[in-house]
Amino acid sequence: MAVPASIVDRTHRGRLALTGTDVAAFLDGQLSNDITALAPGTGCRAALLTPKGKMLADVRVLRTPDGGEYWLETERVALQALFDALRRGVIGWNVELHKRTLEQTTLSLVGEPSTLALHASVDDVIGGAPVLRVGTPEGEDVICMTTDAGAVRAALGVPELPEDEADVLRVEAGVPRYGAELDDSVIPQEAALNETHVSFTKGCYVGQETVARLHWRGKPNRHLRGLRLSEPVAPGTPLVLGEREVGKVASSVVSPRLGPIALALVRREAGPGDELQAGGATAVVSELPF
Repeated sequence: MAVPASIVDRTHRGRLALTGTDVAAFLDGQLSNDITALAPGTGCRAALLTPKGKMLADVRVLRTPDGGEYWLETERVALQALFDALRRGVIGWNVELHKRTLEQTTLSLVGEPSTLALHASVDDVIGGAPVLRVGTPEGEDVICMTTDAGAVRAALGVPELPEDEADVLRVEAGVPRYGAELDDSVIPQEAALNETHVSFTKGCYVGQETVARLHWRGKPNRHLRGLRLSEPVAPGTPLVLGEREVGKVASSVVSPRLGPIALALVRREAGPGDELQAGGATAVVSELPF
């Protein structure tokens, strides 16, 4: 699904900021990726995990261009778990935790590539307001104060793309979303997130033992897959191979290019090309992206 340059309003996302001399070391023990390696103006994706390696949040971490703050952004459904974990863990560290969900807004520009590298950020001024521009897989995010969002949106001068249409792009690209494909039952490797979210060379962090053991010695029981559907089906519909349930539909959309498609975590015995039953529809398992 190709789209012209558009804005997706992602004000609903949860945002936190951390300041203090110990932030990088503190976050390194809380999140799955290498936070101490971040130079000013760079970022990464990471996971907040339970001690058993299950995902409590999918987090974007940005170190501001001046190096003075670390910004964390996550789906709103995971914000409370992230905030609670950081608040509990911060005792004894020179770190201050700040809520930014209501104060800041994220406007995602999609449809045109950014000149910025992935997760790279620069300070800028748009519509007379200070903003942080961030490179993304879709294009570029513009993060501003919520009070400036109207002026920034007007200055960008491109139409808004509804969230449901933006979700079609996400599903076509095979990108899992916390609250849909990802929840507290999922280990990062099951959703093909090891390469983008996990460091296997840094020091200890919560959930490391399980994630490392599965990576080096085991095979996940489930994999994130695409589904090509004979007709649209609702999220939560069981997926059946033979007489055995092998998963449930997570995100389900109708793509103008591909027709009805979906994402799901399915058991490893259901491989690409296999035909599953999804209610009254058929679902052919596909590699990702479609």
